[in-house]
Amino acid sequence: MSATSGVGLSGLDVLEKRLEQDMAWLKIPAPAWTPTLERNGQAVYDVVVIGAGMAGLTASAMLLRYGIHNQVVYDQAPQGLEGPWLTYARMDTLRSAKDLVGPAMGLPALTFRAYYEARFGADAWSALGKIPRPLWAEYLLWLRTVLKIPVKNGIQVTRIQPRADGVVQIELTRDGQEQTALARHVVLANGRDGLGGPAIPAFAYTLNKKYWAHSAEAIDFSALQNKRVIVVGGGASAMDNAATALEAGAGRVDLLIRRKDLPRVHKFNGIKSMGVVHGFASLPDDWKWRFLGYVLDESTPPPGPSVLRVSQHANAHFHLGNSIVEVKENALSATVVTNKQAYEADFIIFATGFKVDLAQKPELQAIADKIKFWGDRYTPPTSLGLKSGAINELKNTPDLGASFQFLEKKPGICPGLERVHCYTYPAVTSHGKLSGDIPAISEGAERLARGIISELFVEDKEIHFHNLCTFSEPELTGSEWHDEG
Repeated sequence: MSATSGVGLSGLDVLEKRLEQDMAWLKIPAPAWTPTLERNGQAVYDVVVIGAGMAGLTASAMLLRYGIHNQVVYDQAPQGLEGPWLTYARMDTLRSAKDLVGPAMGLPALTFRAYYEARFGADAWSALGKIPRPLWAEYLLWLRTVLKIPVKNGIQVTRIQPRADGVVQIELTRDGQEQTALARHVVLANGRDGLGGPAIPAFAYTLNKKYWAHSAEAIDFSALQNKRVIVVGGGASAMDNAATALEAGAGRVDLLIRRKDLPRVHKFNGIKSMGVVHGFASLPDDWKWRFLGYVLDESTPPPGPSVLRVSQHANAHFHLGNSIVEVKENALSATVVTNKQAYEADFIIFATGFKVDLAQKPELQAIADKIKFWGDRYTPPTSLGLKSGAINELKNTPDLGASFQFLEKKPGICPGLERVHCYTYPAVTSHGKLSGDIPAISEGAERLARGIISELFVEDKEIHFHNLCTFSEPELTGSEWHDEG
């Protein structure tokens, strides 16, 4: 596939040939090695990945790399609109540095830098600041194509049910038709809201929906021209949505920020290293919570360019230390009352993030009350000094096994639950930041894939031993020597 061929110093066509040669030298993908299984005449996938965004593509590619060919990736979005990049992500550029390796999985020709230089040249790479968001979406689609990831779009997963016979049953709909798939393992790679959805304050629901939206929803910003817009929140998403409204011609944008000051330092950047990537999961519980709780308590600042993108507009107004007390609906507008004053708005955008809330995920209802969470496992001592917000957020993340698998809240309550793997952001408490962000996505996918492969091999040990015993390809024919007694 060559979206733009012959541009730059080499062109994507040349890069793809190099990638093909690299993969051939490394014998990637490995030959298929798992046995073919059926249940009542229905074929069983080794793995079904749910979500074809960055995490899902990387997980699938890593499984292919190690010979798991009997797999499929489902995504409800049309091709090219997987993930947030061309939907509700509204930043101009990615937040990450341009030279992070990301989903390249150790292959230089798969890096974004290789892709960019092939299209635009080395000089353009040197001049590039941050990665333009739409271009990142193009890059991921290119990865999907060159790696031959088996994605099926337009599929809505409606139910995930582990069964006692060693498979997980997946109910889904496609073009209005109900279907069933069976898999030995299911990987949830369905994004930041994969175990929940938007975190929307309860008072928002007292307003007519025409007056508000969450930042993760589709918003017609052109309809906000000359309007009074309130953005609730002070994080990156709040800045991006405020800037988008301003750039669309909003008459006035007020940012209502609960904190008395914006955080200044991205604390997690202070320990970014391969030590954190590979060592975090081995930390004692107290230390996991100490690290993550401290970062949550300190909070993450919005990127400087995102704040400047807002503040350069004279009709943008920052209001810090404003906690919302109530909202009121008027005849043609809404009023937001804070601890300081009241603000009038024609439209309100709640940039209030996401939360783990299994009630928002109908497809997980069969297992929702069976999953073990950190709140079931651990209570932090007061000596850690964590604030209640950090404690509540961490305890509401799943306690996962070594290959990101769900664990049972009570042994025996849901046989087969361990066949469902949580490769989404809430895995952070168990594994660190391996499953949602660009920097360590390849390392996370490798851990996931190696775990699933190990489980598949051990489960099929009798089949593999039989194959060992019946293997009969001769190394010697008997003609290679003469026995003189």
